[in-house]
Amino acid sequence: MQQRPPKLWNYPGQMKSVKEVLHVSMSPSAIVCREEEQKRLLEFCKLCVEQEKAGSMYVCGCPGTGKTLSMERVKELLVAWANEILEKCHLQKKINGTCSPFQQLQDLFSQNKQSYSGKMMLIVVDEMDYLITRDRAVLHDLFMLTTLPLSRCILIGKPRIITFRAYTTDQILIILQQRLAALAHDVLDPQALELCARKVAAVSGDMRRALSICRSAVEMLEIEVKDSLDFPNLFQSEKTSTGQLAPVSESFASKDVNIVRFDHMAMALSKAFKSPVVETIQSLPQHQQIILCTAAKCYQQGKKEMTVAELNKVYSDTCKSALVPAVGMLEFSNMCRVLGDQGLIKLSQSREDRLRRVTLKIDRNDVVFALQEKVAWCGLKCSEDELEC
Repeated sequence: MQQRPPKLWNYPGQMKSVKEVLHVSMSPSAIVCREEEQKRLLEFCKLCVEQEKAGSMYVCGCPGTGKTLSMERVKELLVAWANEILEKCHLQKKINGTCSPFQQLQDLFSQNKQSYSGKMMLIVVDEMDYLITRDRAVLHDLFMLTTLPLSRCILIGKPRIITFRAYTTDQILIILQQRLAALAHDVLDPQALELCARKVAAVSGDMRRALSICRSAVEMLEIEVKDSLDFPNLFQSEKTSTGQLAPVSESFASKDVNIVRFDHMAMALSKAFKSPVVETIQSLPQHQQIILCTAAKCYQQGKKEMTVAELNKVYSDTCKSALVPAVGMLEFSNMCRVLGDQGLIKLSQSREDRLRRVTLKIDRNDVVFALQEKVAWCGLKCSEDELEC
């Protein structure tokens, strides 16, 4: 997608529109990354109508992979297609959740031939799990509708199968960029967007979760602004070095609080994917946290294994740069044993503690997420080059 020139936005006038475009209920004008699936669905429905034959199709996939959204789009395209070939398209009254859809379908197909209209009917059965009974009778009867004599029913359910696979990193990124392109200003840092896409794709590929995490990151920015600025004076113009009043938007933009940064997204991801490992790391004493950060930093630099003595040297340098008094070698070795007992690092056997080899046993990203507010002293910088989910 073509990069737009940076445009600043301000708070709170545009915060509402940002949250709206990132909400799962917002239907995009075009559904990207699901073109092939929509094409197959549309061709199947058109073929059934053109041949005047009943048919059924099963659409499956993990949550948040665009199944319902794509079906809604296909229904719109079918209506548009029908309007092109018919002077009038008499739409049947839509069955809503307050009545019994299955009973109405049974009544419809149990009518005698004289009352049969001959029109094709498209039935979309969403969330089929709720129709599963012990004897499968409901689903069995529903699918049998397409096999009845003179059936004119097109059922989106089974046996032809279209699988909506989990979204990839690139697809999640494209969809997020498409939504944000509707805004006249830049909202999320590109590295923050990519971090979200990578993490969600690695865990589930659920687009709804990616949107929710982005909204959470925006809300963190909102809280940060409220906590750091004096709101009664926020929108008052400030004087420039020449003594002139600066425009409000320029005054606000100069505070560098008008974009969702990488650290906002990392905190939102940490909250969304919080695990027992993350909670364990957060409950550790400071020096054990520094040791873990040091091991993660070495791993990040390509040293997947090192001796206790080598790790201690990097740990001491970290403490020195952070102005934190380092512990002695004996206490350091004991702390490493404690971390090993908790399954956070692995220690090999050796006659001397200082020669035991240390390996990080947990995901390095868990260390960064758990100690997000303390990464400055542990030397793990949150950047796209140094942290990939």
